[in-house]
Amino acid sequence: MDGPDGETRGDDPTGPPDGRSGPDSARGADPGDRAAKPADREPDRRDRASDDRRNPTHDDGVAIEDGIGRWLLETDDWRVTTCRDVAASLAIIATIGLLLFAIGGTWPPFVAVESGSMEPNIREGDLVFVVDDDRFAGENAIGDTGVVTLESGRENGHEKFASAGDVIVFIPNGDPTKTPTIHRAHFWVEKGERWVETKADPGSLNGATCDEITTCPAPHDGFVTKGDANPGYDQLPRSGAETTIVSPDWITGKAMVRVPWVGELRLAVGSAGAATGLGPTGTFVATGTIALVLFGMAAEDGSH
Repeated sequence: MDGPDGETRGDDPTGPPDGRSGPDSARGADPGDRAAKPADREPDRRDRASDDRRNPTHDDGVAIEDGIGRWLLETDDWRVTTCRDVAASLAIIATIGLLLFAIGGTWPPFVAVESGSMEPNIREGDLVFVVDDDRFAGENAIGDTGVVTLESGRENGHEKFASAGDVIVFIPNGDPTKTPTIHRAHFWVEKGERWVETKADPGSLNGATCDEITTCPAPHDGFVTKGDANPGYDQLPRSGAETTIVSPDWITGKAMVRVPWVGELRLAVGSAGAATGLGPTGTFVATGTIALVLFGMAAEDGSH
């Protein structure tokens, strides 16, 4: 037997006693020859590693040659998977946005609450889903506004956010430069009505009389509003939203459902969007993307 077996099994390392030194010497060279073969194969391994780096699409068993569509869907290349994740997130957000628009009829479909004027029923930092004011109109809604006031809600049991009547989103004084307000519609008044004397709750007037309030008599038809946490009506001087009677034309939506704390993210993205010129759609997409990422991270942490 040649090679290492011959060496380990021989008693005399200088050769066997029968004098066959020539053949033994020739065979003794075989182990050296075989020991050199792994070194000879090392360049082959390096060549293969180099080929793998040049052809990363084969790492996961999928090559571009198998079809660009299949490769984009199945490859584990991190650049492609990142693009896939982003595309999937955008698709989810677009689907949700279109669905909410179809249901609510208003865009954007959410508003973020910036103050505590509606606490404890709606809190600062909440994200609120809103619908067009003519959607989901309750019983005894005022005319074609679709809004049920607190006054009517007490009679027919219509409640939103733990109290009678609808919560509306409106632009104070109809001024587009002002931040929209989300407050409850308390009652409807007609132009010229001395509403302080006919319908107002004395406890929400701060002791004021009609003659002391510029919005009384009412300058036009509309709603008297109030934040649930505020002591007085918005139509009083230096109170609440500081607005006159809220015209139906100033209403941008009705509040339907709140999502706690997510509004903080919406406000942060909105602030960045204001500085960069990001519009409502861009803000909605950015907020949704970040929310999905955070949700995915939380779900992944919870699974460990």
